Amino acid sequence: MLRLLVMLALVYGVLLLLLYLFQPRLLFLPGVPGRDLIASPQQIGLEYRDVHIETADGESLHGWWLPNDNPRATLLFHHGNAGNISHRLDSLQIFHDLGLEVLIFDYRGYGQSSGSPSEEGLYEDAHSAWRWLVDEQGVETGQVVLFGRSMGGAVAAQLAERVDAAGLIVESTFTSVPDIGAELYWWLPVRWLARLQFNAAEHIAAAGLPVLVVHSPDDEIIPFRHGQRLHEAAGERGTLLEIQGDHNTGFLASGQLYRDGLDDFISRL
Repeated sequence: MLRLLVMLALVYGVLLLLLYLFQPRLLFLPGVPGRDLIASPQQIGLEYRDVHIETADGESLHGWWLPNDNPRATLLFHHGNAGNISHRLDSLQIFHDLGLEVLIFDYRGYGQSSGSPSEEGLYEDAHSAWRWLVDEQGVETGQVVLFGRSMGGAVAAQLAERVDAAGLIVESTFTSVPDIGAELYWWLPVRWLARLQFNAAEHIAAAGLPVLVVHSPDDEIIPFRHGQRLHEAAGERGTLLEIQGDHNTGFLASGQLYRDGLDDFISRL
Protein backbone atom coordinates (compact mmCIF):
# COMPACT_ATOMS: atom_id res chain seq x y z
CA MET A 1 0.00 0.00 0.00
CA LEU A 2 2.84 2.40 0.87
CA ARG A 3 4.54 1.67 -2.44
CA LEU A 4 1.31 2.34 -4.30
CA LEU A 5 0.82 5.68 -2.52
CA VAL A 6 4.40 6.70 -3.34
CA MET A 7 3.88 5.80 -7.00
CA LEU A 8 0.64 7.77 -7.14
CA ALA A 9 2.34 10.77 -5.55
CA LEU A 10 5.17 10.57 -8.09
CA VAL A 11 2.74 10.36 -11.01
CA TYR A 12 0.77 13.29 -9.64
CA GLY A 13 3.98 15.30 -9.17
CA VAL A 14 5.08 14.60 -12.75
CA LEU A 15 1.65 15.63 -14.00
CA LEU A 16 1.91 18.93 -12.12
CA LEU A 17 5.36 19.55 -13.55
CA LEU A 18 4.18 18.85 -17.09
CA LEU A 19 1.18 21.12 -16.63
CA TYR A 20 3.42 23.92 -15.39
CA LEU A 21 5.94 23.55 -18.20
CA PHE A 22 3.59 23.01 -21.13
CA GLN A 23 0.78 25.50 -20.38
CA PRO A 24 1.43 27.54 -23.52
CA ARG A 25 0.96 24.45 -25.68
CA LEU A 26 -2.40 23.79 -24.04
CA LEU A 27 -3.68 27.30 -24.71
CA PHE A 28 -2.04 28.43 -27.94
CA LEU A 29 -3.16 26.19 -30.81
CA PRO A 30 -1.93 27.77 -34.07
CA GLY A 31 -1.66 24.34 -35.67
CA VAL A 32 -5.33 23.48 -35.08
CA PRO A 33 -6.55 23.05 -37.78
CA GLY A 34 -3.38 24.51 -39.33
CA ARG A 35 -1.28 27.59 -40.09
CA ASP A 36 -1.91 27.52 -43.85
CA LEU A 37 -4.43 30.06 -45.13
CA ILE A 38 -7.31 28.11 -46.64
CA ALA A 39 -9.31 31.00 -48.11
CA SER A 40 -9.42 34.77 -48.56
CA PRO A 41 -12.12 37.45 -48.37
CA GLN A 42 -12.10 37.59 -52.16
CA GLN A 43 -13.80 34.19 -52.21
CA ILE A 44 -16.86 35.68 -50.51
CA GLY A 45 -16.81 38.83 -52.62
CA LEU A 46 -15.11 41.17 -50.14
CA GLU A 47 -12.41 43.65 -51.12
CA TYR A 48 -9.24 43.36 -49.07
CA ARG A 49 -5.49 43.80 -49.07
CA ASP A 50 -2.70 42.00 -47.28
CA VAL A 51 -0.93 43.97 -44.57
CA HIS A 52 2.27 43.30 -42.66
CA ILE A 53 2.60 44.86 -39.23
CA GLU A 54 5.97 45.20 -37.50
CA THR A 55 5.99 44.84 -33.73
CA ALA A 56 8.25 46.70 -31.31
CA ASP A 57 10.11 43.48 -30.51
CA GLY A 58 10.87 42.58 -34.11
CA GLU A 59 8.05 40.24 -35.18
CA SER A 60 6.08 40.59 -38.42
CA LEU A 61 2.34 40.06 -38.24
CA HIS A 62 0.22 39.22 -41.25
CA GLY A 63 -3.30 40.50 -41.55
CA TRP A 64 -6.05 41.68 -43.85
CA TRP A 65 -7.46 45.17 -44.20
CA LEU A 66 -11.08 45.17 -45.40
CA PRO A 67 -12.38 48.61 -46.36
CA ASN A 68 -16.04 49.58 -46.50
CA ASP A 69 -17.72 52.42 -48.39
CA ASN A 70 -18.68 55.15 -45.90
CA PRO A 71 -17.81 53.03 -42.83
CA ARG A 72 -19.67 53.75 -39.61
CA ALA A 73 -16.72 52.48 -37.55
CA THR A 74 -13.50 50.48 -37.75
CA LEU A 75 -13.29 47.09 -36.06
CA LEU A 76 -10.01 45.65 -34.78
CA PHE A 77 -10.53 41.87 -34.74
CA HIS A 78 -8.70 39.66 -32.20
CA HIS A 79 -9.44 36.00 -32.91
CA GLY A 80 -9.37 32.99 -30.60
CA ASN A 81 -6.63 30.56 -29.60
CA ALA A 82 -6.85 28.22 -32.60
CA GLY A 83 -6.63 28.59 -36.36
CA ASN A 84 -5.90 31.77 -38.28
CA ILE A 85 -7.58 34.68 -40.04
CA SER A 86 -8.71 32.54 -42.97
CA HIS A 87 -11.06 30.65 -40.63
CA ARG A 88 -13.02 33.84 -39.82
CA LEU A 89 -14.69 34.65 -43.15
CA ASP A 90 -18.21 34.27 -41.73
CA SER A 91 -17.48 36.97 -39.17
CA LEU A 92 -15.87 39.22 -41.77
CA GLN A 93 -19.04 39.02 -43.86
CA ILE A 94 -21.21 39.94 -40.87
CA PHE A 95 -19.01 42.92 -39.97
CA HIS A 96 -18.99 44.11 -43.58
CA ASP A 97 -22.79 43.91 -43.72
CA LEU A 98 -22.91 46.01 -40.53
CA GLY A 99 -21.04 48.77 -42.35
CA LEU A 100 -17.67 48.28 -40.68
CA GLU A 101 -14.17 48.38 -42.08
CA VAL A 102 -12.04 45.70 -40.45
CA LEU A 103 -8.44 44.94 -39.59
CA ILE A 104 -7.98 41.27 -38.73
CA PHE A 105 -4.51 39.93 -37.98
CA ASP A 106 -2.78 36.76 -36.88
CA TYR A 107 -0.87 36.76 -33.62
CA ARG A 108 2.82 35.85 -33.60
CA GLY A 109 3.21 32.17 -34.39
CA TYR A 110 -0.20 31.99 -36.08
CA GLY A 111 -0.91 31.86 -39.81
CA GLN A 112 1.77 33.71 -41.75
CA SER A 113 2.98 35.76 -38.76
CA SER A 114 6.49 35.20 -37.42
CA GLY A 115 7.54 34.20 -33.92
CA SER A 116 6.02 32.09 -31.16
CA PRO A 117 2.96 33.00 -29.08
CA SER A 118 3.13 34.17 -25.48
CA GLU A 119 0.81 36.21 -23.30
CA GLU A 120 2.95 39.36 -23.34
CA GLY A 121 3.66 38.79 -27.02
CA LEU A 122 -0.03 38.75 -27.90
CA TYR A 123 -0.58 41.95 -25.95
CA GLU A 124 2.22 43.58 -27.95
CA ASP A 125 0.70 42.24 -31.19
CA ALA A 126 -2.64 43.87 -30.36
CA HIS A 127 -0.97 47.18 -29.61
CA SER A 128 1.04 46.97 -32.83
CA ALA A 129 -2.16 46.40 -34.80
CA TRP A 130 -3.68 49.44 -33.06
CA ARG A 131 -0.65 51.57 -33.98
CA TRP A 132 -0.93 50.42 -37.59
CA LEU A 133 -4.58 51.47 -37.70
CA VAL A 134 -3.96 54.89 -36.17
CA ASP A 135 -0.50 55.80 -37.47
CA GLU A 136 -0.38 54.16 -40.90
CA GLN A 137 -4.02 53.85 -41.90
CA GLY A 138 -4.95 57.17 -40.31
CA VAL A 139 -8.05 55.95 -38.50
CA GLU A 140 -9.27 58.23 -35.71
CA THR A 141 -9.03 56.52 -32.33
CA GLY A 142 -12.65 57.34 -31.50
CA GLN A 143 -13.76 55.38 -34.57
CA VAL A 144 -12.21 52.08 -33.49
CA VAL A 145 -14.21 49.29 -31.86
CA LEU A 146 -12.08 46.57 -30.28
CA PHE A 147 -13.47 43.06 -30.83
CA GLY A 148 -12.24 39.79 -29.35
CA ARG A 149 -13.64 36.28 -29.48
CA SER A 150 -12.78 33.63 -26.85
CA MET A 151 -9.12 34.14 -25.87
CA GLY A 152 -9.09 37.16 -28.16
CA GLY A 153 -11.55 38.85 -25.85
CA ALA A 154 -8.91 38.89 -23.10
CA VAL A 155 -6.34 40.30 -25.54
CA ALA A 156 -8.75 43.00 -26.70
CA ALA A 157 -9.68 43.82 -23.09
CA GLN A 158 -6.03 44.35 -22.17
CA LEU A 159 -5.66 46.70 -25.15
CA ALA A 160 -8.77 48.58 -24.01
CA GLU A 161 -6.85 49.62 -20.89
CA ARG A 162 -4.07 51.15 -22.97
CA VAL A 163 -5.85 53.01 -25.77
CA ASP A 164 -8.68 55.47 -26.28
CA ALA A 165 -11.00 53.40 -28.47
CA ALA A 166 -14.75 53.89 -28.95
CA GLY A 167 -15.80 50.61 -27.34
CA LEU A 168 -15.03 46.97 -26.64
CA ILE A 169 -16.86 43.79 -27.67
CA VAL A 170 -15.91 40.50 -25.99
CA GLU A 171 -17.57 37.36 -27.28
CA SER A 172 -17.54 33.91 -25.64
CA THR A 173 -14.66 34.96 -23.39
CA PHE A 174 -13.46 33.56 -20.06
CA THR A 175 -12.89 35.74 -16.99
CA SER A 176 -9.27 34.52 -16.75
CA VAL A 177 -7.16 31.47 -17.57
CA PRO A 178 -6.81 30.44 -13.89
CA ASP A 179 -10.61 30.70 -13.49
CA ILE A 180 -11.47 28.49 -16.45
CA GLY A 181 -8.53 26.16 -15.75
CA ALA A 182 -9.66 25.61 -12.16
CA GLU A 183 -13.11 24.66 -13.43
CA LEU A 184 -11.84 22.26 -16.07
CA TYR A 185 -9.14 20.67 -13.89
CA TRP A 186 -10.70 20.97 -10.44
CA TRP A 187 -8.50 18.15 -9.14
CA LEU A 188 -5.27 20.10 -9.84
CA PRO A 189 -3.93 23.24 -8.08
CA VAL A 190 -4.34 25.26 -11.27
CA ARG A 191 -4.27 28.69 -9.65
CA TRP A 192 -0.97 27.90 -7.98
CA LEU A 193 0.54 26.55 -11.21
CA ALA A 194 -0.80 29.20 -13.59
CA ARG A 195 1.85 30.96 -15.68
CA LEU A 196 -0.73 32.49 -18.01
CA GLN A 197 -3.37 34.90 -16.77
CA PHE A 198 -5.30 36.61 -19.61
CA ASN A 199 -7.42 38.24 -16.92
CA ALA A 200 -10.26 39.64 -19.02
CA ALA A 201 -12.38 40.54 -16.00
CA GLU A 202 -9.61 42.63 -14.45
CA HIS A 203 -8.89 44.43 -17.71
CA ILE A 204 -12.56 45.16 -18.37
CA ALA A 205 -12.98 46.58 -14.89
CA ALA A 206 -9.97 48.85 -15.39
CA ALA A 207 -10.85 50.03 -18.90
CA GLY A 208 -13.06 53.07 -19.25
CA LEU A 209 -14.84 52.02 -22.44
CA PRO A 210 -18.42 50.95 -23.13
CA VAL A 211 -18.42 47.14 -23.22
CA LEU A 212 -20.66 44.64 -25.00
CA VAL A 213 -20.40 41.12 -23.60
CA VAL A 214 -21.72 38.45 -25.99
CA HIS A 215 -22.21 34.94 -24.61
CA SER A 216 -24.44 31.91 -25.00
CA PRO A 217 -25.91 29.80 -22.18
CA ASP A 218 -25.28 26.84 -24.52
CA ASP A 219 -21.52 27.45 -24.66
CA GLU A 220 -19.95 24.08 -23.89
CA ILE A 221 -16.38 25.38 -23.51
CA ILE A 222 -16.66 28.70 -21.67
CA PRO A 223 -19.68 28.55 -19.32
CA PHE A 224 -22.22 31.38 -19.49
CA ARG A 225 -21.36 32.49 -15.96
CA HIS A 226 -18.05 33.81 -17.30
CA GLY A 227 -19.96 36.17 -19.58
CA GLN A 228 -22.15 37.23 -16.67
CA ARG A 229 -19.09 38.01 -14.56
CA LEU A 230 -17.51 40.02 -17.35
CA HIS A 231 -20.74 41.99 -17.62
CA GLU A 232 -20.60 42.63 -13.88
CA ALA A 233 -16.97 43.73 -14.18
CA ALA A 234 -17.98 46.36 -16.74
CA GLY A 235 -20.52 47.86 -14.34
CA GLU A 236 -22.70 50.61 -15.79
CA ARG A 237 -20.57 50.61 -18.93
CA GLY A 238 -21.62 47.06 -19.76
CA THR A 239 -24.30 45.48 -21.94
CA LEU A 240 -24.94 41.72 -22.04
CA LEU A 241 -26.10 40.13 -25.30
CA GLU A 242 -27.36 36.58 -24.69
CA ILE A 243 -27.08 34.56 -27.88
CA GLN A 244 -27.78 30.91 -28.73
CA GLY A 245 -25.66 27.99 -29.84
CA ASP A 246 -22.28 26.54 -28.98
CA HIS A 247 -18.90 28.15 -28.40
CA ASN A 248 -17.65 28.18 -31.97
CA THR A 249 -20.84 28.72 -33.97
CA GLY A 250 -23.17 30.57 -31.62
CA PHE A 251 -22.77 33.83 -33.52
CA LEU A 252 -23.98 32.05 -36.66
CA ALA A 253 -26.76 30.08 -34.97
CA SER A 254 -28.12 33.28 -33.42
CA GLY A 255 -28.52 34.95 -36.81
CA GLN A 256 -30.37 38.25 -36.63
CA LEU A 257 -30.30 38.32 -32.83
CA TYR A 258 -26.51 38.53 -32.95
CA ARG A 259 -26.41 41.08 -35.77
CA ASP A 260 -29.02 43.30 -34.15
CA GLY A 261 -27.18 43.22 -30.83
CA LEU A 262 -23.92 44.35 -32.42
CA ASP A 263 -25.71 46.89 -34.59
CA ASP A 264 -27.44 48.46 -31.56
CA PHE A 265 -24.20 48.64 -29.54
CA ILE A 266 -22.24 50.24 -32.39
CA SER A 267 -25.05 52.70 -33.05
CA ARG A 268 -25.00 53.81 -29.41
CA LEU A 269 -21.25 54.41 -29.58
